[in-house]
Amino acid sequence: MISDRVKKGTMRAPHRSLFYAMGYTKEELNRPLIGIVNAQNEIIPGHFHLNTIAQAAKIGVSMAGGTPMEFPAIGVCDGIVMGHVGMKYSLATRELIADSIEAVAIAHGFDGLILIPNCDKIVPAMLMAAARINIP
Repeated sequence: MISDRVKKGTMRAPHRSLFYAMGYTKEELNRPLIGIVNAQNEIIPGHFHLNTIAQAAKIGVSMAGGTPMEFPAIGVCDGIVMGHVGMKYSLATRELIADSIEAVAIAHGFDGLILIPNCDKIVPAMLMAAARINIP
C-alpha cells in the first residue's frame, strides 16, 4: 500500500504515534488510508450540505475495509465575489485546490481518494488533482 510509507516499520513509530494521538487504532492503520476531500464550507450556499455526503462516504469507506481521513478543499463563490476585487481570485482557486489536494494526498501517502466537490471550479480542480496523483 502507498500508505505503508507513513505507517509501517520501526522508523515510522513517530508517525504512528501521531495517528494514535488522533484516536486511530492499530487495526485502522493496517487498512488502506482513504482521503475524503470535502469542499464543504459555510460561505458558499451550494457547499453547505456537503458534510452529509462526506459522512456517508466515510461510513462507506469503513464498511469496505478502509480508513477514511477527511481534509478540506477551499472554495470561492462567484456570486459573492462578483463586482469587487474578490473576483480576481475566483479562477485562481482552481489551481490552488488542485495543488493542495495533490500535496496532501502525496505527502500523507493516501491509498485512494474520494472527492466531494460542487461548483464550476472545484469539480475541474478535483479532477485535475486526481489525474495528477493517479490513485484510485
